[in-house]
Amino acid sequence: MNKKVVLHTALAGIMSFSLFAPGVSAHDTLDDISIEKGSHEAELNEIPTLEGSKNLGNWKEAAAVPLKEYDGKKNSTADVYAHKGYAYLGTHTSGGGNGGVRVFDLKDPSNPVEISRFAEEIPGTWQEKVIVKTVNTPHFKGDLAVVSVQQLNRDNPLSKGGFLLYDVTDPFNPERLGFWELDKRVPGTHELYLTVQGNKPLVLTANPYADYYTHGEQKDFALVDVSDPTNPNTVYEFDPRMLEEVPEDFNGYHWNSPDGKTRPVFNHSTMTDGNGQTAYLSFWDLGTIILDISNPNDVKYLGRTDFAPKVQGSAHSAAISKGGNVLIETREVYAPTRVGYEESYGYTRIFDIKDKTNPKLLSTFKTDLVDNVEDGVTFANTVHDPKVHGNTLYLSHYAGGVRAVDITDPAAPVEVGKYVPEKAYIWGVFVDRDFILASDMGQGLKVLLKNKGHQ
Repeated sequence: MNKKVVLHTALAGIMSFSLFAPGVSAHDTLDDISIEKGSHEAELNEIPTLEGSKNLGNWKEAAAVPLKEYDGKKNSTADVYAHKGYAYLGTHTSGGGNGGVRVFDLKDPSNPVEISRFAEEIPGTWQEKVIVKTVNTPHFKGDLAVVSVQQLNRDNPLSKGGFLLYDVTDPFNPERLGFWELDKRVPGTHELYLTVQGNKPLVLTANPYADYYTHGEQKDFALVDVSDPTNPNTVYEFDPRMLEEVPEDFNGYHWNSPDGKTRPVFNHSTMTDGNGQTAYLSFWDLGTIILDISNPNDVKYLGRTDFAPKVQGSAHSAAISKGGNVLIETREVYAPTRVGYEESYGYTRIFDIKDKTNPKLLSTFKTDLVDNVEDGVTFANTVHDPKVHGNTLYLSHYAGGVRAVDITDPAAPVEVGKYVPEKAYIWGVFVDRDFILASDMGQGLKVLLKNKGHQ
């Protein structure tokens, strides 16, 4: 399929705007599609406790540490990342947002210590995603953190979305370097990724509904050169109009797809392979879009995953395995009984992408939760984020905790362990050295260590 891909250079002006109506809180909603969840403590408390073991194979829970409270406010966790012996936890919207990124010293993984907080300074925002990498450019040398910033309410004149850049070379004393700002009609950067291409650090952003709310002036995906973190420079943008199967009058959210359905389309998440040559954009019902970004000034569309007519799309996040030849795609389906679709919560799909212009579905992986559509609990049963370590796929699964899946044969994935603590609401998972980190929205940072007595 030939694609018309147009290169968009740097934005005419740096951006800043939101879509949240008063009272909507952190729910980016168009019709019945919401990209956010679990934003109220009441919702967390209502999640049913699932029976199950706290063990994940031969792993055990070694630590469970709540976030510190500031000014009497209790924030909830979002995603988790680790770098050089420190865990970085983003925060969600409980307590009114502005929880910032929490840094934990993991010198003793069984006793993590919260040592600092940063990126909480923009009023009326929340900080979900943080990625940290070591970079070395003429402008900056050290450990660079990028943090997504999303608005709680567009009516707040002080709020603005985008991403913050911090120097965390000394994790005890993070220092702000710069801010990439979105047009204020856009809620902000939802998920992002930091990659280092040679010696050039690039940030990939998912800015849901940017195309829709700015009438195409700005795009759901931006590639930003942060070689000078004090002056981030947008070098490329992408939106679905660049694809032949999407008509020119595509309105930036409602897609009249070839299967006769009107499907939602927005960029939810981004990531790259290890050397920053290929980007993977989780574009909800357009699937996972694959771009060649080896030359950031000449980005090329390669291919995308798609869905059978009866399958809700909801491509939420991605991970790469087998040297970049296998794609893991998680689908966050939280409305399992939509007319015209199969009855199922979100499950994982695994693709052969040796030929990135033609992804081939190898298998699907479903937990014991996804077909339980009778209880009506939003988000509790859907998969969320994937991470891969060796031949093991780790999935955060909200009330389903953390699931470990053997993907030695990606055509035949097998669940090999699960960690389901009481009142689990696991947002993110990350594998660091010889332990697993999990962010539990209601309970803070969890650390899983190998149970040496059972090896």
